[in-house]
Amino acid sequence: MKDFLKYTAATIVGLLIFTIIIVAIGMMSIVGMIASGSSSAPISDNSVMVLSLNGTLEERSETDVMSSLMGGGTSSTGLDEVLNAIKKAKENDNIKGIYIEASAFSADSYASLQAIRKALVDFKKSGKWIVSYGDTYSQGTYYLASTADKVLMNPQGMVDWHGLGGQQMLLKDLLAKFGVKVQLSKVGAYKSAPEMFTADKMSEENREQITAYMNGIWDNILKDVSESRKISVDQLNQYADSLITFDEPQNFVKYKFVDKLVYTDEVKDVVKEMLKIGKDDNINKVSLSSMVNAKGSRNDGEAIAVYYAYGDVVDGAAGGLSQGHTIDAQKVCKDLEKLMNDDDIKAVVLRINTGGGSAYASEQIWHSMKQLKAKKPVVVSMGGMAASGGYYISCIGNYIYAEPTTLTGSIGIFGMFPDASQLLTEKLGVKFEEIKTNKFATFGSMSRPISEEEMAYLNRYIERGYDLFRSRVAEGRKMSVDEVEKIAQGHVWLGQDALKIKLVDALGGLDDAIKKAAELAKIEEYHSVAYPEAEGWETQLLNKFNDNNYIEAQARLVLGEYYEPFMLLRTMDKQNAIQARIPFYLRVE
Repeated sequence: MKDFLKYTAATIVGLLIFTIIIVAIGMMSIVGMIASGSSSAPISDNSVMVLSLNGTLEERSETDVMSSLMGGGTSSTGLDEVLNAIKKAKENDNIKGIYIEASAFSADSYASLQAIRKALVDFKKSGKWIVSYGDTYSQGTYYLASTADKVLMNPQGMVDWHGLGGQQMLLKDLLAKFGVKVQLSKVGAYKSAPEMFTADKMSEENREQITAYMNGIWDNILKDVSESRKISVDQLNQYADSLITFDEPQNFVKYKFVDKLVYTDEVKDVVKEMLKIGKDDNINKVSLSSMVNAKGSRNDGEAIAVYYAYGDVVDGAAGGLSQGHTIDAQKVCKDLEKLMNDDDIKAVVLRINTGGGSAYASEQIWHSMKQLKAKKPVVVSMGGMAASGGYYISCIGNYIYAEPTTLTGSIGIFGMFPDASQLLTEKLGVKFEEIKTNKFATFGSMSRPISEEEMAYLNRYIERGYDLFRSRVAEGRKMSVDEVEKIAQGHVWLGQDALKIKLVDALGGLDDAIKKAAELAKIEEYHSVAYPEAEGWETQLLNKFNDNNYIEAQARLVLGEYYEPFMLLRTMDKQNAIQARIPFYLRVE
């Protein structure tokens, strides 16, 4: 027995020591991986930067430690790192061109694609070249690839060219089958976000605004591709109406969409020709990450903070109900206060990409923005969206930039209140006996719908919130409330149209916003610093092992495009009562 206990104890100790060693090796591997990823190596002469378009495009790059270790998950690329890499490639004399490798690629918005495209066009102005290749081109990837001097495609490939279209999901009748009804209080004829849950058809106002901004985005795409490929806008529209996506591949050369049909192994010969090297010579390739980490402009001069705010606008604990990146008012307000009190930061650029969320959280951030603005210049750079709660946050800035295809405005609010009384009482047979001390003591109970009298109180509450929203916009944009009302009512505007009605000051990207911030701060030499700091690998590991995170990730994978509406429906009763959002999840492809 003594020998048994001795050997058992020795085995347990050995297993513990082995586990500790394995964990230690794993941690060292992670640290090594992160260190190697951030190291910069010199760029060889006569090199080409490879821009691989695959996975998803997000507002900001965020290293996923677990995905890197396990080799799984969907790869994502940050718009910030793409723009940074293209800029550095332009400035680096050793980079002679860019090779675009088109694959399965999904962007968060056409505004983000437009920002990349502008950077690629600017790259070519330096006298350098671009070559693109794809087995097939999606409409989004072709929009970028059309900037290339040589657009190459697989002899059996295709270019997806069909125009823009979208579908709005309407769940009112589905909810009714389960005995659930969503009661609504809103302000703004164009404030159509709740339609998903309260209507069985799209309102005329919503159809009007979506048609307007969809046509505006398509006009931008047509104009840009027409200029690059020397194909008339009328002809491009005709091709879209003919669904040339399924034409014979050689026809894409005839249509001037593609310059040459080649197989993958033949692409390198074209690139070597552009580099002016022999067929037996090796191509010096530089990846996106290597280009980002390469030495660029020195960090001379004063610091300008670029604060990234993207995802749903939430308030503290409610942030856990929104999946993915969020704009948590409690955290953002603290961050903005730190930037306000940091004497080394001379100006702040708010880089924003959100369709809104909690009106209460938006008000808190607006207040912090105003305090920050009182001490140093604040310039807003709008990405794919800065609408509703996103515009609420932005309107107080000293100067506002938007991309031509940014979705903005949507000045209006609403409150949605689920009524599950029919589900509980009629379908499930639950009975409720009510006891109360005052008339409205059971307001919000699941056992009954909101009464007309209670809804009247709610409507006044929502109206008060709308009045506050309009007054914030009027103050920030130096307009009267009546002037704001004419362009409010929840109306969503494209950036190029928002410029005409004074919701934004200029069209441009992040670099333009940084330059403007330097001008307002009256500094000539400057560099930008990104905030908030990226999430550390330790935090990522802890979050990845959280069961809820795993379950949510699996739900997103299974439900796909239906995930967001499902999550909103599931958490509706826990969301802030007043919401400032644009129309939900209209997929434009």
